[in-house]
Amino acid sequence: MVDLRWLYEGIVSLYVLSLIGYFIDFVQQNRRANTLAFWLLCMVWLLQTFFLFHRVLTEGRFPIATLTDSFFFYAWILVTFSILMNWLFKISFIVFFINLFSFLILLMHISHIAQTNMVTSGIQLVNEILIAHISLAIISYGFFTIAFLLSIMYMVQYYFLKEKKAIKWIWRLGDLERLELMTFRTITIGVPTLLIGIILGFVWAYTENATFYWYDLKTIGSLVVLSVYISYLCLRTVKRYSGKALATYNTWAFLFLLLNFFIFSHYSSFHLL
Repeated sequence: MVDLRWLYEGIVSLYVLSLIGYFIDFVQQNRRANTLAFWLLCMVWLLQTFFLFHRVLTEGRFPIATLTDSFFFYAWILVTFSILMNWLFKISFIVFFINLFSFLILLMHISHIAQTNMVTSGIQLVNEILIAHISLAIISYGFFTIAFLLSIMYMVQYYFLKEKKAIKWIWRLGDLERLELMTFRTITIGVPTLLIGIILGFVWAYTENATFYWYDLKTIGSLVVLSVYISYLCLRTVKRYSGKALATYNTWAFLFLLLNFFIFSHYSSFHLL
């Protein structure tokens, strides 16, 4: 007997990594990230296909009779279309958005399953969604911390170069262009990680029937943090901002992140620090 909980966890884990890869390609036009994301998505498709055949063999019917089953089949159809589009037409932008929407549909299916079916496994699945939510949020904070430190290094290096001060260890900070590029790449990973973490938090609250308020200070703060870092990517890629101005923006963004993490949590009725 196949433990469906492990199957769901494998699908979600691979899906998260695939979405991060597609987002990196979406922002940076990174073909290696696109290739990795594509093969991860193929693995997602294989697991979903295995699930469909498993249901057909064990229940003797195609799993589309209920709304919950239809969610999973809908997500499978979208993944199939995105793989074909990525393989045949190489349209990366639409593939990323299709997969993000398909991921949301899949999470709706999982939340319904956890609420209505697997009693013991469902409780474990809900708890693991919460763990994934917290873990991804903290991991994203780690990437944003690295980006902050790189921006500080950038501004220190910029200051000494502008003042024409020669210090023996200054070269160890790295050149300005490399520091800025590393900051950009780090934030590019942090943004989708935080986005998926927030989505999983909403799914957990819905599935658990927890007391949840959209106007909760920590929830609003997390959405603002996400918006601030998305704005950084827009400034860098669309508006072509660079240099000290962008490093200063990133520094203030991180300070707001700290405010959200340490201060807003104490005034939240939903989150506890």
